[in-house]
Amino acid sequence: MKKIKNIFPLAATAALITSAAASITIDYVNVGNAGNAADSTGYGAVAYAYQIGKYEVTNAQYAEFLNAVNPTGSGTGGVGANGIYNTNMGTNARGGITYTEGAASGVKYTIRTSMGDKPVNYVSWYDAARFTNWLGNGQGAGSTEIGAYTLSGNTGIITKNVGATVYLPSEDEWYKAAYYDPTPGAGGGDNYWLHATQSDTAPTIASANSTGDINNPGANVANYASGADWNAQNGNVTTVGSAAANNYFGTADQGGNVWEWNDAVNSGSSRGLRGGAWSYDDGPLRSSFRGNSAPAGEYSFSGFRVASSSIAAVPEPTSILLSMLAGGMMLIRRKR
Repeated sequence: MKKIKNIFPLAATAALITSAAASITIDYVNVGNAGNAADSTGYGAVAYAYQIGKYEVTNAQYAEFLNAVNPTGSGTGGVGANGIYNTNMGTNARGGITYTEGAASGVKYTIRTSMGDKPVNYVSWYDAARFTNWLGNGQGAGSTEIGAYTLSGNTGIITKNVGATVYLPSEDEWYKAAYYDPTPGAGGGDNYWLHATQSDTAPTIASANSTGDINNPGANVANYASGADWNAQNGNVTTVGSAAANNYFGTADQGGNVWEWNDAVNSGSSRGLRGGAWSYDDGPLRSSFRGNSAPAGEYSFSGFRVASSSIAAVPEPTSILLSMLAGGMMLIRRKR
């Protein structure tokens, strides 16, 4: 199947959001083409433009969150209020964050060797929701319990509050970002690919080097089927984005690496998971596969990415040219 590359898509300009008190930055891509139709599964229609994280939330980002909201390491083993830290993060070889009780306040959670740029795992749906609340509240000492979601412990089905600016993507938002492609003829003509790599063919199984970077990157490569053996593990999480396989809007790893929580409510009491993981075969990577789990579940193969209602402004080409000329620069158009 011929792969069509679009030039200067809306999503090519990643948006960085932060605040005066921010300690981490989320790299977003714009998801435009508002009002697109759903595909044959009934998913993917989104009536508005939005943003979604280019990458899965990493251990480095989640460790900053832990140190900010639980600087003294309250809770047995540093689990914090409502269990935002799972001790498997520090003891399992696929976890990425160590808790040290004797460390100074504010630096008790540290990143394990070669794990900072790997997706955080052992996080529940509630943990992910608290992370989005914290982002939306300016990070730092921002609340984890109110914001996009109003939380009270780790029970019940919590729906997104009206006006939320940073949140877990809805299933349609996640699905559109992963599989939709407005290019004429894409996906066999229905504008949806079967895989989140702009392909209807199962991706090549990723392998990894000794630090967890994918060492066979390509346009249709994903971390699944326990192919990325490193850190003495038969299959493991890998560096976000190192597969070098993006979808139309420019996100990475929406197929494989870790399952990703979304906002869907499945079977009355479970929350949605999409995209498959390092330990699964290609079936769950497909657009036709819906995963779900109890929202309190925390596993080595599940993580998340965030979404935002904000849209980064993309300057008009004329203003870009004028700005560059004013600075004495030459505008060069490259053929990719």
